[in-house]
Amino acid sequence: MTATEDPVKLMKQEVGKAAANLVKSGSIVGLGTGSTTAFTIQFLGDRIKSGELKDIVGIPTSFQSEVLAKQYGVPLTTLDAIDHIDIAIDGADEVDPSKNLIKGGGAAHTREKVVDYLADRFIVVVDSGKLVSRLGETFAVPVEIIPMAITPAMQAITKLGGKPEIRMGVKKAGPVITDQGNMVVDVTFDNISDPENLEKTLNNIPGVLENGIFVNCVDKVLIGEVKDNKPVVREM
Repeated sequence: MTATEDPVKLMKQEVGKAAANLVKSGSIVGLGTGSTTAFTIQFLGDRIKSGELKDIVGIPTSFQSEVLAKQYGVPLTTLDAIDHIDIAIDGADEVDPSKNLIKGGGAAHTREKVVDYLADRFIVVVDSGKLVSRLGETFAVPVEIIPMAITPAMQAITKLGGKPEIRMGVKKAGPVITDQGNMVVDVTFDNISDPENLEKTLNNIPGVLENGIFVNCVDKVLIGEVKDNKPVVREM
């Protein structure tokens, strides 16, 4: 099936393109992870090839985004070599009305948080199915934990009222292992009334590297929808 026959894929392409069009020449760009951001990286490469976009470098948030950037001709750099990030573009698994996020469906939330929080502008690209009235409605909170601390950290999370479950691999025996060599625990909470405080509390558990709650960091959300079988992009 081609993109023109698949309205959902076409919608993701349009959202990715809208985000790529926000990047200006001379920018340092945080390159997010996921299916929609993959199209952003592709369109950045197209703009570079056409000569429309010049002198940009990308900071990848995962092995996936690094591979895609190389594939589409987006030059890369590292955090050691730069002193700022102009704009970061990334997806999300949930977005609440205050633009707070849950991220980490691809187990890349630790590197994503480093890059996205450093950026002068953080643009989120999602489809309308990711919008929720409060965080935790449809998606568990991913927590990255160093392997030796997995049991005591899960016990501490349970005392906070969370229901932790080790994320297991698909088409792989055993748990998911992050790009940093750690494990991911998906935590379900009955109610996340204070995401800012929960983010800090989870990160204070010994052995926890980072969690997927992102608060007070998003500048703009680009939302893709399919209406009358046609892609539409709106802003939040």
